[in-house]
Amino acid sequence: MTPPAEAVRKGFAALYGTDPEGVWQAPGRVNVIGEHTDYNDGFMLPIALPHAARVAASRRGDGILRLHSGQSPDGGVTELRVDDLAPGTVDGWAAYPAGVVWALRRAGHQVGGADLHLDSDVPTGAGLSSSAALECAVATAYNDLHALGLTPAQLAGLCQGAENDFVGVPCGILDQLASSCCAEGQALFVDARSLATRQVPFDLAGHGLVLLVIDTQVKHAHADGAYAERRKGCERAAALLGVPALRDVPYDGLDRALARLPEGELRSLTRHIVTEDARVERVMARLDVDDLRGIGPILTEGHASMRDDFAISCAETDLAVETAVAAGALGARMTGGGFGGSIIALADAADAGTVAAAVAVAFADRGWTEPRAFTAVPGPGARRLT
Repeated sequence: MTPPAEAVRKGFAALYGTDPEGVWQAPGRVNVIGEHTDYNDGFMLPIALPHAARVAASRRGDGILRLHSGQSPDGGVTELRVDDLAPGTVDGWAAYPAGVVWALRRAGHQVGGADLHLDSDVPTGAGLSSSAALECAVATAYNDLHALGLTPAQLAGLCQGAENDFVGVPCGILDQLASSCCAEGQALFVDARSLATRQVPFDLAGHGLVLLVIDTQVKHAHADGAYAERRKGCERAAALLGVPALRDVPYDGLDRALARLPEGELRSLTRHIVTEDARVERVMARLDVDDLRGIGPILTEGHASMRDDFAISCAETDLAVETAVAAGALGARMTGGGFGGSIIALADAADAGTVAAAVAVAFADRGWTEPRAFTAVPGPGARRLT
């Protein structure tokens, strides 16, 4: 089997008639805990996946940006002028790499055109950050090719800006930080307000555990407005409470805060964010004493909050979580922005097959598409391969 870096290099050479200057990659991610907390200045705990987006790249001196994706339905090359890049000018998958180049130029970096060939094995629409992986791979390539000297966290911020302001998706910074900054064998604790991070040992195998990712194959689309509505609701609640962000509502003062909000959605959104931040802190407390097994019930609590308070789950993710726990998982929850996608299930290694099989049977009984399951092993963040 051809190594991924070599496959992308060969693809570039076949397209453009010459070898690239290098090959870079950035991973997808799963979020262990801390959902929708990033744009509320809160806490998150992602890990990087072995699945990644890869880009072979060479600079051009004529201001032309040529883009090709191995996953593009038409297989064609998109050609753009970097001087013409502006929000709303590029559609589809090409908006993500083009947006990164635009964001770099907006930040004052004198970068020009390039030939790019991209390939990815991060499942799309599965809540595993396929778009962030694509952005961070391109940003890392440009950083090296132009000797910009930007840190992984700075690149993550630029990629978030590309997705917010060029693509038009109002995401927080979780996905880009995870793709840029994660480390092998570690989970990444993130404080979204300060962007402070801490690598936390996450030795699943050493504890006889696995973290299953089960892709329900229900595709979501953050840009359809539902994600944006949740974010706007959180911002309205924070404004009514007179705090900069919902992160500033203390957990022990949650009931008092809720009483100051109108009944209904704003109370539910606030309750999820405040309790989710507390769940991240509880998970961190367990990891700091090497109690990886003890985080299982907290994961399941988090799913109930996403289902009942934040209303971002769906029948498929609910069934997957319920079935996984009933089949012996220590805990399970939806991961990602919601409205479909994947769940994670923490299980004893000996039980992983049983858990995955039980979810598959439950889906078959409903006549639903068979889910895909794989084991998540914490991997490294964005980096140069060749």
